[in-house]
Order: sequence, then C-alpha cells, then structure tokens
Amino acid sequence: MALMITDECINCDVCEPECPNDAISPGEEIYVIDPNLCTECVGHYDEPQCQQVCPVDCIPLDPERHESQEQLMQKYRIITAA
Repeated sequence: MALMITDECINCDVCEPECPNDAISPGEEIYVIDPNLCTECVGHYDEPQCQQVCPVDCIPLDPERHESQEQLMQKYRIITAA
C-alpha cells in the first residue's frame, strides 16, 4: 500500500526531506504523497521514514492502494533505475 497524509497534518515540514523517493510534496493545504512514488520505503529502509518522524501520527496506509511487498519492491526498482 502507499501511504497517505490525513487532515491532521500540521505542515511541520519534517516528512518531506525524509522521503527517499521524493513522493512527499506540499499540497494546497497539507502535504501530500504521490502514490506512484511511495514504496513505504521498501528498498531503502525497514520502516516508512515519514511515519517515524511525524509528530502527529497522520500518515497511515492508504486503504485505496493495496500493494504487496513484492509490488512495492518492483516499484522501487523502477523508480531507482530511472
């Protein structure tokens, strides 16, 4: 699954620089995660780094984006090969 940022986001700016895939960017009101770039840090780290640094715990799994570990690893390979 890709991750998502909920409305509880306080725009603290700590998650964006932690994303190894540059999937996080400022949105109109809160930060957003591009699901096409989010691998939940698979291939980079053991745990999603944005979740680790978020002070308000507003980065859950996106229920609309079910992806297996294998799919996330394949996405990682595609992203990093470019």
